[in-house]
Formats: sequence, structure tokens, C-alpha cells
Amino acid sequence: APLRQAIAAQRKRNYGIDYDPDTEVLVTVGATEAIAAAVLGLVEPGSEVLLIEPFYDSYSPVVAMAGAHRVTVPLVPHGRGFALDADALRRAVTPRTRAVIVNSPHNPTGTVLSAAELATIAEVAVAADLLVITDEVYEQLIFDGREHLPLAGFDGMAERTVTVSSAAKMFNCTGWKIGWACGPAPLIAGLRAAKQYLTYVGGAPFQPAVALALDTEDAWVADLRSSLQARRDRLAAGLLDIGFEVHASAGTYFLCADPRPLGYTDSTAFCAALPEKLGVAAIPMSAFCLPADAQSASQAQVWNHMVRFAFCKRQEVLDEAISRLGGLRD
Repeated sequence: APLRQAIAAQRKRNYGIDYDPDTEVLVTVGATEAIAAAVLGLVEPGSEVLLIEPFYDSYSPVVAMAGAHRVTVPLVPHGRGFALDADALRRAVTPRTRAVIVNSPHNPTGTVLSAAELATIAEVAVAADLLVITDEVYEQLIFDGREHLPLAGFDGMAERTVTVSSAAKMFNCTGWKIGWACGPAPLIAGLRAAKQYLTYVGGAPFQPAVALALDTEDAWVADLRSSLQARRDRLAAGLLDIGFEVHASAGTYFLCADPRPLGYTDSTAFCAALPEKLGVAAIPMSAFCLPADAQSASQAQVWNHMVRFAFCKRQEVLDEAISRLGGLRD
């Protein structure tokens, strides 16, 4: 109960959204379980779930576990970053569409959806009477003075939105596996019905610590955000100096880079060779997309040459990685 009360208080304090801690907040084993419980508990077999591509790797499997069908809506290049293809979102909705999973701040691109983009999602969801599962685990890790806008706060969204978050990213304690979901009581009841067959309880010794942190550690989170922004800038500058094309990251732990200016066009082969060649690890963006044979030509062209780097590392580790990646110029 103390953790659920702290979660409800944090949502009210930060975003002005009221949740009953007894009926509208569910503690889970990390955010991944919350997302799984939401899909398994609320999505009927045979229905469709919209995913914004690229997407976190647990989304597609849990949609399949629920007997539903994934339908992807792309992020598209926009300036130095990426934007939601609003027209594609509208076209993707069919009579079989049940839900949309939204992730902002976005893993893997670092994109933070704008108020206008979120309003478009809300408009489409209300018009088609869709459920929205919104993965906001990076809500506190937004840079350059931007503010997080929860989808549940948009008109018509409170009654149809399950908001997922986690202590892992907010407090930099990924091994504790303390996540939660907030939403209207009927939807949370559906999550609870699914969760009871996934796990019984998780991270019990850590729950009082997370409750205390939610109540008292706003200043610490601000320091973490500032530190991560400095590390993002450090890595981005180093990659640019080496010759990568670097895409803007507005939040999360990650940034996207394009190695084509250095002569590398296949991100999967590039990332596979990096550890042995230079002792550096990165992930191809194609790992967060549909299989190549299911992609449109335009999506393959956008993502199959990009890589994701993580900047949530000690500064000396980032400096060493940049130094090693400098070998790509040789």
C-alpha cells in the first residue's frame, strides 16, 4: 500500500492526474510485466494492436502471446530527429483495432513526442474507441528543458489509458524490477487478472525504498537528468567528430547514429563486427523493427543502416569508446 500511495501522489504532484491507489494503481515486476499484463488482460485474440516502429522488443512477442496481430506505424526522419507519421496512424486503424502501444520518451531513438503528436494519438484513439497502453518509463529522463506530457492528461484519454512507468529508469536501479501501471479501475482490474498468473509479488524488499524515493528524491532525479544530458552531449560530439551522422536524442539513455559517412551501410554487420574489431558494443536499429521481409522498402531504407548507442555509462567509459571508435577512420 505505501508504494501504491506514493505512485498515486507522484502522478498527482507532477501531472495533476488523480488515481485511487487501491483500485487504479498496480505494482508489477518491472514495466515489462505491466505491459504484458495490459496486453494479455485487455486485448482479445484476433484483434489488432498498433505499435510505433521502431519498438521496444517486448511489445511484439506479448501481442503474439495474446493471440492478437501487430500493425506498425512508423516514425519518420524529421530534421535531426524523428516524428510520428500521423497519416499512417490514421490509415492503420481498422474495425479490428483494439489498442495502441505508445512509448515516449522513445526507446530506441530518444524521440520525445510533441504535444501535437500526442494530441493526434488521442484524437485517433477517441474517434476509434481504442485502448492506449503508454510506456512512460523514461518520463523523468527528458533533456534540454522539455517537459513530459502524459497521454492520460489529454482530452478523452483518462478513461482509456493505462500508463506504465518504473523505478528502474527514474532512479537508475534497473535490477530492482519495480514497475507499475495506472489507469481507470476497470482496466487495472483486467491487468490484475492477468498479472496474478504471471507473478505473485516482486521486489518486496525494495518497494519501501522506491516509495520513499518517489516522495523525496526529486532533486536527485534532476541531478541524474543533468548528468545524462552531459553524457549524451559528450557521446554525440565524439561520434560527430569521428564522422557519424548523429540524430538528436531528446530523452532516454540512447542516441541513434548513422555510420554510412564512414562507409558502413549494413547496421547488423557493422554492430556484429564492432566488439571484435574495436571492443565497443552497439545495437542495430533493425533489431527494433519488423523482420526485413515484412518491412516496407521505405522503412528498411530508414532503419537498416542505423545503430543505437547507450550513453548511460561512466564518462571515462564513454571517452574510451569514442577513442576506440576513432579507429573507424583508419
